Amino acid sequence: MNGALLETRALTLRAGTRELARGLSLAVRGGDLWCVLGPNGSGKTTLLHTLAGVLAPAAGSVRLMAHDVAHTPPERLARWRGLLTQTVHDSFSASALDVVLLGRHPHHERWAFDDDADDRRIAHDALAAVDAATLAARDVTTLSGGERQRVAIAALLAQQVPLLLLDEPTAHLDLKHQIGVLEHLHALVRSGERAAVIALHDLNLAARFASHALLLGGAAPAAGPLDEVMTEQALSAVFRHPLRRQRVDSRWLFVAD
Repeated sequence: MNGALLETRALTLRAGTRELARGLSLAVRGGDLWCVLGPNGSGKTTLLHTLAGVLAPAAGSVRLMAHDVAHTPPERLARWRGLLTQTVHDSFSASALDVVLLGRHPHHERWAFDDDADDRRIAHDALAAVDAATLAARDVTTLSGGERQRVAIAALLAQQVPLLLLDEPTAHLDLKHQIGVLEHLHALVRSGERAAVIALHDLNLAARFASHALLLGGAAPAAGPLDEVMTEQALSAVFRHPLRRQRVDSRWLFVAD
């Protein structure tokens, strides 16, 4: 596990009295794009929040940049990892650009970044990366679900952290933007300096973009290289529906029987 951006050791996750996973040990290294798969209620969101240090594990530990997240100040964690949650609630009006600029907070003291030209450039570049440049001046309370999701992803990109944790980033997005967002994330991690852990429901998007998979909802978590984890037998058992894996050109496609 040497050189990992993120490590878990004997991690146990619970929701109330229900155990979601036990003994999960994995290493996420620069250049990795992990997909987290499993049916509803299997623990995908709980896992991501635990990896981010938002939730405490029932047992085991999470280490980020070789530091135990349980004993790392939040401001330092915010410079190392970013978390895209499933839902965003806007209590006040704000422009999309201002929302994306919030991603720059961890890199400054208090509000010192307000008139920083570099921050504005980074924020505009992040919006452009998710095809949302034209939304910069729009009030976020007027955006559609898909538009607001792209702004939230742009804010995460503007944070410029080594580890990106995303919970259903393709939710609300049309096909073009699903592919575009995942292509951008894939390109970001290919440099080897960053990694991403993404919860997805679409097996074919996971198979297209991920290098590794983590499967929750079975008797025990399965984690490893994509081809070893995303098998017909494992996926059919976890999702309780027969699935077939077919090779089309250079890609795996999954078809429900």
